[in-house]
Amino acid sequence: MLMINQHVLMSGMEYIDNAAAINPLYIPGRLNKRKAIKQHDNLVKTYRAAGIAVTWVLAPEGCQDGGYPANWAVCYNGKAIMARLPKARAAEIPYAKEVLENLGCMEVIDVPEDWRFSGQGDALRCGELLFCNEGYRSDDRALNFVAEQFGLKRIQLQTVPLTKKDGITPVINKSSRWPDSNFYDLDLAMNVIDDHTIVWCPPAFTETSRELMRTIPVDKIEVDYHEAITYFACNLLSTGESVIMSKAPKLKKALRERGLKVYTPDISELTRTGGSARCMSLTLN
Repeated sequence: MLMINQHVLMSGMEYIDNAAAINPLYIPGRLNKRKAIKQHDNLVKTYRAAGIAVTWVLAPEGCQDGGYPANWAVCYNGKAIMARLPKARAAEIPYAKEVLENLGCMEVIDVPEDWRFSGQGDALRCGELLFCNEGYRSDDRALNFVAEQFGLKRIQLQTVPLTKKDGITPVINKSSRWPDSNFYDLDLAMNVIDDHTIVWCPPAFTETSRELMRTIPVDKIEVDYHEAITYFACNLLSTGESVIMSKAPKLKKALRERGLKVYTPDISELTRTGGSARCMSLTLN
């Protein structure tokens, strides 16, 4: 089996905070920063225990979400395409670009400033396919550019939008000023286990996207909606042999039944900002 996610970039949690509710999954109330840092340190150790090479860097100064480098870029085949994030996270990108350039192992590419692009969070490679999510943090032109640069077949999806009581009017995030969704990034609604297998939560997607997904010739493991929204079950990292994920019991059981080794470190304090294990790592290879 071809292994995936063998080398990742992780950044520290020195500035973690939930002051700016940039996504609807933020849990209000003061964060225990010491606990969050300790949990993150243990997550790094867990990645390494699973055989993953971790390049660790300090977080960009003063950036509350700087410990979530999955949104800095998307990397593949010797290229790193930089993200364009909401205003509350925009300061992370110049730092992220410098970090990636200093690695010296790939071409670093910017997209135009007026594009929206959430990096790896909205662009998940599975073999020769690139699963994408638009409408919230990423737009069509950015995702099309990424697919073309990487030479991958783009599978365009959309997760279910948040709407007002009328069921039609979109909810606009007060921090980002962009339309919102409980699955604002694709990696909260699906993820890649190996080059032929994904996990996905069907109710997280629009009906059109569900119908499209069922036509895609990959092995699909369905994730319970409650586990997806409560435990961030889809926001996992897999090497093809080992999976690092939250404590989502149904999905954990399903993965173990397939012969995968599953790690479930406690990252409960970290998830209060609306992300889980996958958000905290950017795949470099």
